[in-house]
Amino acid sequence: MSVKTLTIDNQLISARQGETLLDAAKDADISIPTLCYLEGVSTVGACRLCLVEVAGNRKLLPACVTIVEEGMVVLTHTKRLQRYRRTIVEMLLAEGNHVCSVCVSNGHCELQDLAVAMGVDHVGLTYQFPERPVDISHQRFGFDANRCVLCTRCIRVCDELEGAHTWDMAGRGHASHIISDLNQPWGEASSCTACGKCVNACPTGALFTRGVTVGEMQHHREQLSITAMARQKRQRRLGQI
Repeated sequence: MSVKTLTIDNQLISARQGETLLDAAKDADISIPTLCYLEGVSTVGACRLCLVEVAGNRKLLPACVTIVEEGMVVLTHTKRLQRYRRTIVEMLLAEGNHVCSVCVSNGHCELQDLAVAMGVDHVGLTYQFPERPVDISHQRFGFDANRCVLCTRCIRVCDELEGAHTWDMAGRGHASHIISDLNQPWGEASSCTACGKCVNACPTGALFTRGVTVGEMQHHREQLSITAMARQKRQRRLGQI
């Protein structure tokens, strides 16, 4: 496998052919903020928080789906990028109903962490206050659509790691929302195996374990990483990848 040499934030690094800019940056201990990205599942470039500047390209490129090329010169933390990222976080906060003080994931929320990192101490956009349901029909888990950021982690984990594909996206634009099976209550979704992978994948308090209260919901990403690694090893053994 050939090696690509590129520069990220004035640091000369090497990356494997076919590797993404995000992976190359992680290997070099260069932090790029993400929200929809989850190690072990496919990348979709949905949240746009990992946008970077690439010399010679007028567009900002999502690091999670941009493949490294020889001689690339990449910047990850310019004032322009910081402004874009802060705006994205503000848009997410204004679009949903994110009241941290009463959220089960308060203190364990990736959106909350990003807001702190971006210095978002207020939201300058108009709050949408959408009317969204809370589904607690499942015996073990609950889904609060008010806190959903449409990262699609739950969809990809359920499909690629569990093989159930209980979750999917419905609607378009502002009306986009997550559904289980054919828009049935989660507790009536016959495809759900109650494995909890989607709950662990959720970056906010949208998917939670029933019975937890404010600040108690923690996500165990390491369980998903272990599952993903085991799946990849099995595919290699079977010659599928």
